[in-house]
Amino acid sequence: MDTNDPTPAPYNPDPHAHPGLHAIAMIGMAKGALALLAASGLEIMGPAPLQRALHALIQHFQLDPTSGITGWLASVINPTGIHIAAGIAALYGLLHLVEGWGLWRAKAWASWLGCVSAAIYLPFDITAFVRHRHWLEAVAVAINLLIVWVLARDILKRRKVAG
Repeated sequence: MDTNDPTPAPYNPDPHAHPGLHAIAMIGMAKGALALLAASGLEIMGPAPLQRALHALIQHFQLDPTSGITGWLASVINPTGIHIAAGIAALYGLLHLVEGWGLWRAKAWASWLGCVSAAIYLPFDITAFVRHRHWLEAVAVAINLLIVWVLARDILKRRKVAG
């Protein structure tokens, strides 16, 4: 093979040929597992420990328990609210586990799903960085930009091969 040949190498469908996808898959699966763990914890604990923690915060910081975020939290920390939060966390976790599995297997749909889901976070991450200018927000922006770039590159490579 000529090393001066400008034509790109064809897309390799072997999932083991994509270490970037594997790294992103592992991150996604870890996020999914943590979300499922959180959902399980919410269901097991129920609202009582969260209500006690909120009450302790209100007392410690001498907050008004009827207005603002504390009033809103007091109203949503109930059995129904906990079930809804646990359900949302479980769906989020399952979505990330499925996405991670698909990326590990180098599935095109998983690259699309991961690219879109990471891109959705970018405006929020950038806004947080602009407001706080903390290194953690900068890291979050950088990681999500890298994930979008890797997955978008994978999608484009697949399109070149297909078309």
